[in-house]
Amino acid sequence: MKFRHPLANALNHGAAGGGVGHWWAQRLSAMLLIVLTIWSVYAISVVVGSDYATARAWLAQPIHAGLAALFVIAALYHATLGLQVIIEDYIHQRALEMGLLVTIKLAAAITAVVVVFSMFAIASGV
Repeated sequence: MKFRHPLANALNHGAAGGGVGHWWAQRLSAMLLIVLTIWSVYAISVVVGSDYATARAWLAQPIHAGLAALFVIAALYHATLGLQVIIEDYIHQRALEMGLLVTIKLAAAITAVVVVFSMFAIASGV
């Protein structure tokens, strides 16, 4: 026998539950991407037309390497959040939904590691 009110059972479940954190994460990552995109446009304008050694030297500066890595990580994180919402909204088979969610998160993590490692390898001259 349950002594809880039906409203108590519904609170913090479903659409009224954990979506707020996800919503904030999307908004904050979008705001971060606005700033980093402006920096990326500046970075491309500085490096365009220069040779490899000049571009490598520019990327070797810690602030530029850090901002480039942050841009890649923020973009992948934001994309993963967006794809997660799409999958959760439109895929109704639980096994397929879980498989796709794991796949996009794993793909984003692998891509982030490869891109950031490659950028730092280029910057360090390896």
